[in-house]
Amino acid sequence: MTDTDTKSTQTPETVTIIEQAEGLFEQAKDAVTDAFTATVEAVKEHPLAAVGIAAGAAAAVAGAAFGASKLLAKDETPTKGDKKD
Repeated sequence: MTDTDTKSTQTPETVTIIEQAEGLFEQAKDAVTDAFTATVEAVKEHPLAAVGIAAGAAAAVAGAAFGASKLLAKDETPTKGDKKD
């Protein structure tokens, strides 16, 4: 199906929805770009704070991953009162 075939089968409502989606995409792209620029500027102004925040975030993710792995792992060690077969 070519692009002209697609456009000829679209209803006005479909075109409006597509235009709205394109507008929302542009807004989201601008917001992400602005956030990235602000983050880069903040890191340049406060490099030690940025390192501390990154280290804390890494420790939190590592702790959560470790905890999840322990919760999801099978308990292979018998507890008191368990009998071996």
